[in-house]
Amino acid sequence: MNAVASGTPDPTAADPALAKLLKYDKRIAKIGSKVRILSGLTWPVEMEARFLERWRAGNPELPQPPTQPVDHAETIEALDDILPRLDRGHPVGDWLYKTAWSYRVAATMLANVGNPRFTECSVLLYGHPSTRYRSQDSTTFQSAARMLEITGQLIDSRYVPAVPYDIPATEFAAQLRERMGRFFTHDPVEVVLDPQLSSKATAGSKVIRIRADAMFSDLDLDQLVEHEAFIHSATMLNGKHQPWLRCLGTGSPRTTRTQEGLATFAEIISGSMDINRLRRLALRVLRLQEGLDGADFIQVFRNFLDAGQSEVDAYRSAARIFRGGDVRGRVCFTKDGAYLEGLLLVTAFVKRALYENRGDTLRMLFCGRVALGDLVALSALRDSGLIAGPRYVPPWARHPERVLATLAFSPAAQSLRLDGFDLQRFAEAEDEVMEAGAAAALS
Repeated sequence: MNAVASGTPDPTAADPALAKLLKYDKRIAKIGSKVRILSGLTWPVEMEARFLERWRAGNPELPQPPTQPVDHAETIEALDDILPRLDRGHPVGDWLYKTAWSYRVAATMLANVGNPRFTECSVLLYGHPSTRYRSQDSTTFQSAARMLEITGQLIDSRYVPAVPYDIPATEFAAQLRERMGRFFTHDPVEVVLDPQLSSKATAGSKVIRIRADAMFSDLDLDQLVEHEAFIHSATMLNGKHQPWLRCLGTGSPRTTRTQEGLATFAEIISGSMDINRLRRLALRVLRLQEGLDGADFIQVFRNFLDAGQSEVDAYRSAARIFRGGDVRGRVCFTKDGAYLEGLLLVTAFVKRALYENRGDTLRMLFCGRVALGDLVALSALRDSGLIAGPRYVPPWARHPERVLATLAFSPAAQSLRLDGFDLQRFAEAEDEVMEAGAAAALS
């Protein structure tokens, strides 16, 4: 429990309704801590070797993950008791209602591993590739396809150098500790090697876990620092340092799209994102849609391979989509679509906020685990002392004007067509100008 600093104004003095809501906040945070999504969906690492062995032998078979439904009946019952008691007419009450609701949806999802209800709940939390937002013309699937088209115009696979993954996990962990130590000046964040981790890295407020048998690159270091440490760990720590609202430090499922979108945005705005990773995020959306449409694990795996991924990467990418679902297709975990969808939403929010001269909301993104709507609904509560400013803010977010310059330049650069010329054109252009102006220059 966070200790309220001496001298901090008591917001309940001006708003008596808060006292009751703060009690519910503590209860929801405690109940929500029992809903652990990814740990309940993890596939054993040895399944990878078995699948790839059979694939290479020309006799592939669908994986048989041992994940089972998780009984969350007590959690659901406790949340059902709280939900009708929350005053949605109060901004904090409405925020707590949405938070409790998302924990309930997540608990229901885990209780339905392997059946269509699992995907229905997953879509509520993480979105769907075919969702079309009001006032927008494209879906996340269409945006992903367009992103692959644009990046395909910018690169020729014959000339993209292979990224050397030559840093062992132990050495990578040491480099990561050194980088984080300069940022987390008041909170120790450990780096732990985990041989059972399905992804290359995950982050909490106290520990960042990296896969013990993975090999890393220099690009991985910058991306992991910006994504996992400076966003996921930092926002969780900032939330835990909040003086009143405990749920800001728990990371409710409803905040995932914003969190992953913000973390991906951080990679891009800080210059840590490389074009191959950007294409991987877009490919995941396309492959997720295929799985939802009925493609099985082997088909999705093969399509990742055809897109240029290695066998290991293709397996892990496909496994992310089918964890908790049905490897025969249609029942999928849609979280992998949240990275690109969240990136688009965060970018739109930041652009609009800066356009409306609301750069102050950019810092609120880091006050804890929040959804974008929370920044609007809860912004008026900052002056009351209910929400404290963030302790840790990544360097790129400390100067909104720099963010705005990058966002303004990107569309202008994209307007330049590359299909009508080659590099030789730059040598010819000046000659043409000189020839056209020769008479005037010499007269």
